[in-house]
Amino acid sequence: MNLGTRMARRDRAAFVGRAGELEAIAELFVDDPAASVVLVHGPGGIGKSALLRQVADRGRKAGWSPVLVEGRELPPVPDAIEEALAAAHEHERPLILIDTYERMTALGGHLRRALLPSLPEHAIVVVAGRQAPERGWFEGGWETITREIELGPLSLAESEELLGAHGLSGARLDELAHWSGGSPLALTLSVAAVQDDGWSPQAGETGEMVRTLVRRLAEAEIEGRYRDVLGVACIARVTTLELLRDVLPETDPAEAMRWLESRSFAEALGGGLTLHDLVRRALRADLLQRESERERELRRRIADSLYARSVRGQPMLTVDLAELVQTPQIRAFYGWEGSVRNRVDSARRGDAEQVALLLGSQGYAEWWDLTRPFFEDAPETVAIARDAGDALCGFAISVTPANAPPAAERDVLLGPWLAHAREHSPDRNAILFRDAVDFTRDTDSQIQAMINMAGMLRSGLDNPRHAYLPVDPELEELKGFLRAIQATHLSQLDIEGYGHKRVECWLVDYGPGGLLGAQRDTIYLELGMAPPGAAEPPPSVAAPTPAPADAEVVRDALRNLRLPHALARSPLARGDGVEERAEAVRALLEDAAGRAFGDTESERLMRRVLERGYLDPAASHEQAADELNLSRAAYFRRLKLASERLAEVLGS
Repeated sequence: MNLGTRMARRDRAAFVGRAGELEAIAELFVDDPAASVVLVHGPGGIGKSALLRQVADRGRKAGWSPVLVEGRELPPVPDAIEEALAAAHEHERPLILIDTYERMTALGGHLRRALLPSLPEHAIVVVAGRQAPERGWFEGGWETITREIELGPLSLAESEELLGAHGLSGARLDELAHWSGGSPLALTLSVAAVQDDGWSPQAGETGEMVRTLVRRLAEAEIEGRYRDVLGVACIARVTTLELLRDVLPETDPAEAMRWLESRSFAEALGGGLTLHDLVRRALRADLLQRESERERELRRRIADSLYARSVRGQPMLTVDLAELVQTPQIRAFYGWEGSVRNRVDSARRGDAEQVALLLGSQGYAEWWDLTRPFFEDAPETVAIARDAGDALCGFAISVTPANAPPAAERDVLLGPWLAHAREHSPDRNAILFRDAVDFTRDTDSQIQAMINMAGMLRSGLDNPRHAYLPVDPELEELKGFLRAIQATHLSQLDIEGYGHKRVECWLVDYGPGGLLGAQRDTIYLELGMAPPGAAEPPPSVAAPTPAPADAEVVRDALRNLRLPHALARSPLARGDGVEERAEAVRALLEDAAGRAFGDTESERLMRRVLERGYLDPAASHEQAADELNLSRAAYFRRLKLASERLAEVLGS
């Protein structure tokens, strides 16, 4: 017996309930089943992944070959889902298990249209996600072979059985079974929490119950032998042996991984382990609030490890580095969070017409005439962002000096940019974005961040030194991003007069360490540390000239209030040293806050929102909104108004 066999045996022994669901799926393991696709859905922590493991076990015994597709592991490159499903075509009876579907719902149309229909006749597909399935699964013929299963809470008897399997009994078992509301996650985590006899369950809705339990778990486990291991796991996207070896050199990484793997809230991901989203967020917030210095040190070490591995030939780790960056202006334009609801793939038939219509609706009709050749003659340079309904919502066109097609050489924009890059970029190590357009204009969608990252990864460059960015000067939200990445405006390469629009050329020099080094250095600066190899902070930090306050400048300063190096770069800063300049901005904002609000109930609430959002922040904006009994929309609306009020006071 090997370790995997022993783990599977223990997993089966600990699994309780779900008899009806398993029976319904087992009925499909026949030659002519009533359905071939099962859509399982339910909230986080309800036991979807555990159910899939049982389905895999039973399907294997019935003669089917399990093929697991984990939504969180799909990289932001074209054809990733096709590659993940390739193994299914090697079997006569494949059992495809798609987990964490909420991270890849934008693939639904592509799955139904092209991938699933090509599977072998006896294939069974089980899809598990948090949201109810989209309408497309129940139309166009799919309704004849699709079955939906909503995964609800465990019954009281099942809850007691699960707790009993973990060794609990008596009054404590009964108390927890009633308290848990049937949440498998709450039940399994409570086994660790109840070891402290002083803890007792608190009433409340399921979401709050789980949050309370996770906070209690943090108090129990962070103080133990593996407190730093848990700290690494709640900061890093994926925890691996190599990461633990680098970050915690005095810890046995193999032993630590075995311990982490034994946690009920840890799951396999990308060659390592990740924490359940709910647990990870709660533990990270708890760590930041209680031990901020330790969180900073662990984040620094994680950044160093990821950077070292990325420059050794793992450029995909730019995704993990991006997750460590906290500057909101950068996260809004470079990251992969948008992949939860959207996806990026290659251009296909019909996309050109859609892009032409959308560009025209935003005043760029004449620009399409110049863009058309890339769709027609160089589609490999085009990346398309699509939403969950498969609708086109953004696109990017990018090239490098090495792979630029003839269409790029002839292009009125890219032609001059390529000539500049070939002359000024060492080894021509540059990526040039001709277009990077988010048609939704919704920063919360993360479309812009996603297509920017996808363009980098699709370029074929392991670590670009330069990036040429096309900028619409009318888009105010870009200004904070350009400042944050210290981009330079190359006005001589601007394009004028197309649809009464101007496209500006901005150049980013990431420095000798390239993009990956710049990500690592940004994390250092956010932590208030000089990047490796830099004796002093960048010259821009010490620039003494203040600029007039506007709302965006004030918002930038508020967001960076606890990041001295970033705050010292604010146009509001005065003085010579980093700390002096940062403290000057803090004092300026606190003084303005004291003068900006009146004494009415509405004014006091706005002041309180500002305090809990920035001046005396809660662990997260969501927690602040809950604390103030405001909806998320109402909270952010008041936060925006409060920052604008500060700008008015500072400008008066």
